[in-house]
Amino acid sequence: MSLFAVSQILVVVAIGFDLLSFQFKERRRIIACMAISCLLIAVHFALLGHWTATGLAGLAGLRLVVSYRTTSKRVMAIFIAASLVIAAATFHGILSVLSCLGSIFGTVGSFSADDKRLRQILMVGTSLWLLHNILAGTPTAVLMEALFLGSNFVGYYRYYVRGTGKTGMPPPTLGPGRQ
Repeated sequence: MSLFAVSQILVVVAIGFDLLSFQFKERRRIIACMAISCLLIAVHFALLGHWTATGLAGLAGLRLVVSYRTTSKRVMAIFIAASLVIAAATFHGILSVLSCLGSIFGTVGSFSADDKRLRQILMVGTSLWLLHNILAGTPTAVLMEALFLGSNFVGYYRYYVRGTGKTGMPPPTLGPGRQ
């Protein structure tokens, strides 16, 4: 099996974790699923030789594990600085710029204490990674980011537009005269 094929299989597994992540309300569950996905994506990019994306995806996995425990703005600033260092050290044109910007938005989102803000900021970061993956020529990573963005929109809609609460289901009604 080629390295390209293995890289695409890793993304398929990462997709499962991404789709699952935004169907949770609890911030910690969202982040745990995303951390696993990031680590799989880092290996995917390494197999393809995209070193800025590899470093930033690996850093994102670490960042998500750390942000699971803290939303400290100081720690967030360290991860933003680390993203800039990785992008500068591995700079390879527009792909490095897009992945760095996506990483910075992901960092700000993952250090947001509020899951609504996390979702909004990650929509921007995900859009940047989507463009990166289109230009990098990795079809399953394009699909992954598109599904991740769509899943985030569905979760956002369920919790903040439709307002169905923690279960994602409307409150039960007992019928006329039974309330």
